[in-house]
Amino acid sequence: MSQRIRIKLKSYDHNLVDKSAEKIVKAIKVTGAVVSGPIPLPTHKKVFTVNRSTFVNKKSREQFELATFKRLMDVYNSSSKTIDALMKLELPSGVEVEIKV
Repeated sequence: MSQRIRIKLKSYDHNLVDKSAEKIVKAIKVTGAVVSGPIPLPTHKKVFTVNRSTFVNKKSREQFELATFKRLMDVYNSSSKTIDALMKLELPSGVEVEIKV
């Protein structure tokens, strides 16, 4: 095959992203393919500001933050074994995996 496979991981928990990236790298290296990564991409932070009370105390506010962590991996010299290993891999829920060939 010898084509590049790009894998993107997204999650709200950085531990889940790191553990699943580690699992993917181990599974791919067993098949003999070359992996570059995981490369950490910039964290996207979304901040929400909410009034603490209704009607009164406009200056009293509370802020919440939602951070999205991302990792990127490229796989070179892949074979059919590599793709089979990726398909059979079980990753924890809460991790979004996007694979482009």
